[in-house]
Amino acid sequence: MLKGQSAAKTIIGAGPKNGTAPAKKLVIKPLKSKPKLPADFESTTWAKLNEAVVAVNSKQGVSVSLEELYRAVEDMCLHKMADRLYNNLQQVCDAHISSQLQHLASTQTSSPQLFLEKMNQCWQDHCSQMLTIRSIFLYLDRTYVISDSAVRSIFDMGLRLFRLHLATHPEVEDKTVAGLLGLIEADRNGEAVDKTLMKHLVGMFTSLGTYAGAFEEAFLEKTKQYYSLEGQHFMQESDVADYLLHCEKRLGMEYERWQQYLDTPTRKPLIAIVEQQLLAAHMPLILEKGFDALLTQKRVPDLARLYVLCVRIQALEPLRVAFRDYIGRTGLALVLDEEKDKDMVSALLGMKGQLDMVLNQAFQKNELFSNALKEAFEKFINQRQNKPAELIAKYVDVELRAGNKGQTEEELETTLDKALMLFRYISGKDVFEAFYKKDLAKRLLLGRSASTDAEKNMITKLKTECGSQFTNKLEGMFKDVDLSRELMMSFKESMSVKSRLPPGIDMNVNVLTSGYWPSYPHLEATLPDQLTRYQAVFKDFYLSKHSGRRLVWHNSLGSCVMKAHFSKATKELSVSLFQAVVLMLFNDVDSLSLEDMRDASGIEDKELRRTLQSLACGRIRVLNKEPKSKEVDDKDVFHFVKDFTHPQFRIKINSIQLKETVEENKKTNDQVLQDRQYQIDAAIVRIMKTRKSLSHKLLVQELLIQLKFPIRAPDLKKRIESLIDREYLERDEQNPQVYNYLA
Repeated sequence: MLKGQSAAKTIIGAGPKNGTAPAKKLVIKPLKSKPKLPADFESTTWAKLNEAVVAVNSKQGVSVSLEELYRAVEDMCLHKMADRLYNNLQQVCDAHISSQLQHLASTQTSSPQLFLEKMNQCWQDHCSQMLTIRSIFLYLDRTYVISDSAVRSIFDMGLRLFRLHLATHPEVEDKTVAGLLGLIEADRNGEAVDKTLMKHLVGMFTSLGTYAGAFEEAFLEKTKQYYSLEGQHFMQESDVADYLLHCEKRLGMEYERWQQYLDTPTRKPLIAIVEQQLLAAHMPLILEKGFDALLTQKRVPDLARLYVLCVRIQALEPLRVAFRDYIGRTGLALVLDEEKDKDMVSALLGMKGQLDMVLNQAFQKNELFSNALKEAFEKFINQRQNKPAELIAKYVDVELRAGNKGQTEEELETTLDKALMLFRYISGKDVFEAFYKKDLAKRLLLGRSASTDAEKNMITKLKTECGSQFTNKLEGMFKDVDLSRELMMSFKESMSVKSRLPPGIDMNVNVLTSGYWPSYPHLEATLPDQLTRYQAVFKDFYLSKHSGRRLVWHNSLGSCVMKAHFSKATKELSVSLFQAVVLMLFNDVDSLSLEDMRDASGIEDKELRRTLQSLACGRIRVLNKEPKSKEVDDKDVFHFVKDFTHPQFRIKINSIQLKETVEENKKTNDQVLQDRQYQIDAAIVRIMKTRKSLSHKLLVQELLIQLKFPIRAPDLKKRIESLIDREYLERDEQNPQVYNYLA
């Protein structure tokens, strides 16, 4: 290889072996003439390289080895011919690319698919050829190109030329884009397409840097049109559940499509368009058309799918509102249906259980939806004043009765927790307390409680929810029952008492503190002599220990176990005290009229008729009535059934349970209202004592905040007027709408 540098001649002298002669000096002299390049070096070398480039572009074999070509490029670069070499190469590539695209533009194809295949072949050839050319001109790429930032690499130069010539033939680009969009639509329609071909052509736009402008914009617009039409069609033709499943599948398919042959930045706008056209645009109709049905039919997977899709389009708020409104409508229908009051609580609990399942499994325990459920329940359950609270109390009563033994302690605990959940939603908790106390009294006094532990556990739960003041009377009732048990033990062990008791009978007495227990009507009855004597002995014993107290006997709450001698067998009858009084009238006679029994028993007429109905018209009949009917008339005559038989020895004869009359219900509600009046008065005085002076509007607002039960403004005004009359407050002389506190 020729180098344009000086040559040197080296002479080394050799001295005698003994080393006595002086050593000769090393002399370096320049060459006599400077080496020169051949005059045709550049043209010859470029001709060789040009021939190789043309052969590569023509897909023909190169006659010279690649190593020789590489060294030719290196020589030209070393002799500062790199810029001319680069320009020559660019011109050759430019001409070739121009001819290729010109040929493609003039090509007539029978189908878009065939054109795309030719376009892809052209692109693949270009990339392959430019890579081969770059390997030949690698030295140029690594020296000249790197040293000048304004000069593109050989491969990038090829891309630039391809892009420029493609721009001069817009029909080629348009046909390519149109063909790709057609294949993508076919792919969306489920047809088989060449995804490798699509990936290569989309990659071409990416490599050329024209992806966004040339392809992506048209692709996204076409996607928008496609899914807009599809969304409208499917919403009309399918139900909501199928539509949601279709949306989920479409989103998955578009994600896969992006992974397979689209560019990375396209993912977000692509998915956003699908979400907008299939979901966001139709979400109001989806919720209106099918959300209620999905909830009613308990289609949890479909609801979970709806929730996830709403999260994607940030539409949880409309879904939450629809969820809340559904609960409100459904719950209000249950609460206002007076014909189904008996099943109201069970229906509400079933509804709550279903909604909790949806909340946990479909709505991912979202706190917003949990609050919506609570908000809806609190609103609809208080639309019907007092009744839900009353029915919840009665539901708990049924669950805690001794007759309801079909469930384990754990199941009973779960049931009570569910009822307590409804209790939290009601605003009239004092109404619940009133009815719960009345039912608890019956369970305790008549021995109908299924479990003392369950009863006390329920009291503890109520205490946790509402405080000790709420359960003070309920706990007092249990205390009375425990004290009565201890009192009876002391009574029966007393020697002074034993000698006075009538033989052959035993009696247990519950002494109740009137302030704790519900008020009961005092019903008189002419008791058998033995019971009267027993009562007198107990009264003397009790007053000897508790002087100053007064005992009032409530015969209507008493019960007895008595022996009845029939012709075929002797039985024990478990009856109420009134039933026992009536049956004992037949000790001396076999038949009695209604009027005779009314005079002999001293029982009030209405109560006597109920008692006779239970003995003569019930499932177990120890009396016969003439004439036979379900009602007791004034002229009816009753006969003792001497030949009565029953497989059991002890037989319980149930009393006729009257449904709670309107008067009794009103009495309980009136008592609640009376208790509320005391609370309202106390709250007014408490507020005015603190504020000293307050306008009517502000006072009412403050009361509505402090009071824990629903109250109407006119009722508050009545209580304010009452306190003014009792001189707790006065109207301001200057402004009658302002109240002043009187110390």
